[in-house]
Amino acid sequence: MRRRTFLYSGAAAASVALPGWAHAQQQVSPGIDVASKTVTVGAFTPITGPVPFYTILTHAAESCFKWANETNALNGWKINFVTYDDGYEPARSVAVTRRLVEENKIFALTAATGTAQSVAVIPYAKEVGLPMIGPIGGASALFSERLVFPLLPDYGWSAAANLDYAWSGLNAGRVALLWENDELGRSAKRGFDLHMASRKKEPAESIPFEVRSTDFTPHVRRLANAKADVVILFGSNANLAAALKAADRISYETKWMAPFFTADPTTRKLAGPLLDGVYFSSWLMPVTSDDPQIKAYRDNVAKYYPSDPIGVFGLNGWSNGALFVKGFQALLASGKPLTRASFVDVMETISNQAIGGARNVTFTAGDHRGARQEGIIQAASDGSFKLLRDFQPYPPEVFDAKLS
Repeated sequence: MRRRTFLYSGAAAASVALPGWAHAQQQVSPGIDVASKTVTVGAFTPITGPVPFYTILTHAAESCFKWANETNALNGWKINFVTYDDGYEPARSVAVTRRLVEENKIFALTAATGTAQSVAVIPYAKEVGLPMIGPIGGASALFSERLVFPLLPDYGWSAAANLDYAWSGLNAGRVALLWENDELGRSAKRGFDLHMASRKKEPAESIPFEVRSTDFTPHVRRLANAKADVVILFGSNANLAAALKAADRISYETKWMAPFFTADPTTRKLAGPLLDGVYFSSWLMPVTSDDPQIKAYRDNVAKYYPSDPIGVFGLNGWSNGALFVKGFQALLASGKPLTRASFVDVMETISNQAIGGARNVTFTAGDHRGARQEGIIQAASDGSFKLLRDFQPYPPEVFDAKLS
């Protein structure tokens, strides 16, 4: 496995005395080096496998940590970020996490990439008491554990947001779901089905596909036969591009909708002009915003990874990295011992915070729903993504439903 690590100090200002500091020095968790004021965190990332471009997420999180180190955001503390390739395979994600814990002594798993991958790691994280901060995935299972703090919404909420707009904004009569046959897609299907049932409606079609699928012709033929006037796809950027190409080949015309992470230049590169007009729900502010945190994302990714596209995909990775920065700032300010248990306690006090591209992020004991609203954006022919509908809360019958 390839390993990437950095430890960037920059020109840090003199350290600031904190309440309870002497006590905090006496009790620390793995990954905390009080002498050098360094906290080590880690992640798995798919350098190889079906979605190697997902490393854009990891690059952006790494850029966030470098920015935090360079600007002395943690009062003299530095973040050491260690990553290994997992090939986007859940079993390897568990092996990587074990390696990070046992060899690298990480304090927390932070901005790790993948929905099914993050879900697979939960049992081991519980076994060793490892906080999972900002897992880049949207499965229901991620909201049910005290150690896990997801910034992303459950994909079921996002699917419901897409479906709601299909009805209210696109006047759709027959809506179909095309879903990746893993935890990502199954979470989307749960929310889609629940919102359908709340309106006493039936989907035009509900079709699973495998993550490595490259030919969507059979799936699209079923959609065409069902006369679906809107198709909501929950899968990777490559899956969306392949489905659009299949629809083009058989001259099937419909309105397409997809999740936020596919509203990105990466998908444009794969799909070309076929992406024009596609709709997306998004929990992130527009990448072009003048907000200082989003500007920091643009400036620093351009600085550290100039070949990576600036888009919602990268802003996602940056924002999940920023969640750890925000939490560790709160831990330092609290004067509590620098332990994983104290960190979890402090994370549950974050309330209505702007974190990266997300707004109104809140965690409380028993409620780890981070993002709580989405807007609707559309791919334009000039290559940009336009905000069509401002941010609104998720449909309550889905957002407030008991998580399985």
